[in-house]
Amino acid sequence: MKTTGMITCGVLLALGLGSCTSFRQQHGMSFFISSVGTGRGADLGGLEGADQHCQALAAAAGAGHRTWRAYLSNSLAPGSPTVHARDRIGKGPWQNARGVVIASNLAELHGNNNLNKQTALTEKGQLVNGRGDTPNEHDILTGSRPDGTAMAGDPGKTTCGNWTLSGAGAAIVGHHDRLGLRDDEPSRSWNSSHLSRGCSLENLRASGGAGLIYCFAAN
Repeated sequence: MKTTGMITCGVLLALGLGSCTSFRQQHGMSFFISSVGTGRGADLGGLEGADQHCQALAAAAGAGHRTWRAYLSNSLAPGSPTVHARDRIGKGPWQNARGVVIASNLAELHGNNNLNKQTALTEKGQLVNGRGDTPNEHDILTGSRPDGTAMAGDPGKTTCGNWTLSGAGAAIVGHHDRLGLRDDEPSRSWNSSHLSRGCSLENLRASGGAGLIYCFAAN
């Protein structure tokens, strides 16, 4: 096992995809926040594009052997069925790039989970800026209710057109650091805090985001 690990690390180093240390940390990773967005605000290319974004980031971090899904819901629209974020991500358990378990199953994830600024790491094992940091990037796109189900109504107002809009519209976001303007339940919600100010990257930044998403290993 040691020899195999050394060979794998050598390949990663040669490709410029990380270090042996990072590979050992992340090989068992099954959850992360994307270290970057797509650059198009909330236009993620739909659920398929968002999943591809998660998969590519995971692969670059040495965890491409898993099937990755974005924690995003779709609202009902012509030609687009309702999709619940909680139904896309497997059954758990999920752990971050440092091996810390954030939730053992779906009930715990949507209840008393271990997700906060210190544990909601990127695929690189890094912290994501939160409230009080510059820039604040704690708004994570979800389009979901607290229980992980889709919002009813116009998808342009809850999921930025099911993740295809980069201008007008809005999306539900959560706070990965569990902090907001008030000490109330929405401010402390990791997946359903408030609506964004728009769907463009500029508008997402204005309300404390960067177009980042939660990624979970579904297997």
